[in-house]
This record gives sequence, structure tokens and C-alpha cells, in this order.
Amino acid sequence: MASADGPPAGFRPVGEELVHRGWAISMVRATFAGPDGATFTRDVVRHPGAVAVVAVTGGGGVVLVRQYRPAVDRWLLEIPAGTRDVVGEPPEQTARRELAEEAGLAPGRLDLLTRCLNTPGFCDEETHVYLARDLHEVPHQRDGVEEEHLSVVEVGLDAFDGLVDDGTVVDAQTILGVALARRRLTAGA
Repeated sequence: MASADGPPAGFRPVGEELVHRGWAISMVRATFAGPDGATFTRDVVRHPGAVAVVAVTGGGGVVLVRQYRPAVDRWLLEIPAGTRDVVGEPPEQTARRELAEEAGLAPGRLDLLTRCLNTPGFCDEETHVYLARDLHEVPHQRDGVEEEHLSVVEVGLDAFDGLVDDGTVVDAQTILGVALARRRLTAGA
């Protein structure tokens, strides 16, 4: 069985051509060589990365935001999250900034739960998912039209699965983040 980490044996990038550059992402047509030397191309979205924060309250709730997401033209209930759009900013600092911007909260404790690739079939975005505890309120500094209209909702961890089951929560990093946070909290870590 091939190793899941490190460069894949026999495959190598050959080059890429910029197709589009936006405010946070770009799309390239990337060329690769396979193990037999034959080349192939793929459309690849280049993304600076993101953070997502599972903020757990002292009362056993998880802080969610109800936010309009234009790409899917719907309101989503999700954990606070954002793009790593400040060059050179460490992911932990981005997580703290996004939690303050969206939910008006700062953590006394912030622990990395995981890093995940959201859609590796076409995008290189990597998200750092954090568990935030010992929360205290700070001023909101919402940025952008969507954040100006978001609302903050606290949901009991014991009620969260019902929101996934009934389709209220469909965001993958929210589902993954809450599951990992619950595991960490249950283990007492």
C-alpha cells in the first residue's frame, strides 16, 4: 500500500498556467507526469487555506453562526471560520481573529484538533480546525456583507447530532470539527 504522506512515487508536477486570479483564490491548469511518463492536465484551485473554530461554552454548548453563503445561495449554520487571507499570519492567530470577528469571542485556550483537505479532487485548500474553550466576550469586528448579516447561535452539544440528521447543519468542517471536539472533551484532554 502506498504511503499517504509525501510525494507520490511516479507522479510529478510539470507546470501550470494561470487561468484566473481572484481576491483569495486562483485557478490554474496544471500539468503532471504519470508513472509511465505520459502527461495529463487538471484544473486546480489554489487557495491560501482556512481556519474553523469549534467554540465550546462553559454550559456545554457550541457556538454556531448562521451566515449567507453566496456559492451555494443559502444560509448555513456553521462554526466560525475564515480564509487565511492575511499574508504571514499564523493559523492560530487567524482562528482567534475569525472567532472575534464573527462571534465576538476570544478563547482562553485554543487547541488544534486537525488539519483537513476540504476538496482535494480539485483544490489545495487546507483547513486548520481548532477547539476554543474558556471563552470571553470581545467586540465584533465583522468584515464583509455576509458577516454583517450573520447571527450567532448557541446549540447544546447533545442537540447537535439532531441538526445534522435533519439537514439543518450540512457544512462538512462543522460536522467534522464538532465530532472531534466532542471526542477531545470526552477524553478529558
